Amino acid sequence: MGHGWSEWPLIIFTVFGQCVAGGFIVMAAALLTREGQALRQRILVAMLGLWVAMGLGFVASTLHLGSPLRAFNALNQVGSSALSNEIASGALFFALGGLWWLLSLLNRLPAALDKGWMVLNALLGLVMVWMMARVYNSIETIPTWNSVWTPVHFFLTAFIGGPLFGLLLLRLAGFTCRPRGLAYVVVAAVVVSIAAVLMQTAELAGIATSVKQALTLIPNYGAMMAARVVLLAVALALWLVPQCAGKDASVSALSLALLLAVLAEVLGRCVFYGLHMTSGVL
Repeated sequence: MGHGWSEWPLIIFTVFGQCVAGGFIVMAAALLTREGQALRQRILVAMLGLWVAMGLGFVASTLHLGSPLRAFNALNQVGSSALSNEIASGALFFALGGLWWLLSLLNRLPAALDKGWMVLNALLGLVMVWMMARVYNSIETIPTWNSVWTPVHFFLTAFIGGPLFGLLLLRLAGFTCRPRGLAYVVVAAVVVSIAAVLMQTAELAGIATSVKQALTLIPNYGAMMAARVVLLAVALALWLVPQCAGKDASVSALSLALLLAVLAEVLGRCVFYGLHMTSGVL
C-alpha cells in the first residue's frame, strides 16, 4: 500500500515520453504552417529541449531494469511482448526523430523528405504512447490497469503536458502566436481527464480481492486527485488568462504552467502505479 513513487523511473519515462510526443506534434505543426528559414532554424534549435527530455526519460527507464545493459534484453521479443514493443517504439521515435532533427538543423535533409518524415515522426510518437499503455492495459491479472482508463490517461498526458511543452519551446524560439485551437485541445483534455478520473473512481470502488479493496491501496486517493485538478487549473490560468486579455503569456508564466502540469501528471501517475494489485491476492 502506497503512492507508487517507488516506481519513479517508470513515472519519469512515461510522463516525459508522452509530453515529448505531444510537444513534437505542436512544434511540427508550427514548422508546417509557418514560412521563413530564420524562424525554422530557431524552432529547430529550441526543439533540442524535446530530445533532452526524451533522453532523460530513457535514462530513467533503464534504472528500473537494475542495470542499463539489460535494456537490450528487453528488445528480444518485439512483436510478442508489450514491453519489447514499448521500448522498440520509443527507441524508433527517438532515433528517427533525432536524426530528422539533426539533418534539418544542419540543412542536410532533402526538401522532398522533410514534411513526410516530420509527419511520420509525429505518428510514431502516438504509437509510442499507445505501446506504453499496452504494457499495463494488457495485463489481465491486474484489474486496476487492465482497463480502458490506462490508455485514456496516457494519451491525455500527451495532450495536456505536450502542448504546453511545445508552446514554451516555440516561445523561446521567438514564435509569437496565440493558437486558439491548441487552447481548446488542452482545455478539452483537462475536462476529459477530470471526467475520466471520476468514472474510473466509480469503477475502482467495485474492484476488490478477498482481503483488499482497490481504493484503499492509496490512503489519500481523493486528496491526491483533488490536488492534481488544482495544479492543472492553475497551469491553464497561467497560460490562458493573458490570452483572454489579448496578450501572450510570458516565458516565465508558460514555464510555471508546464511545471505545474507535469507535476499534476506525475501525481496522477504515482496513483496509477500505487493502484497495482493482482486478482485474487493482496
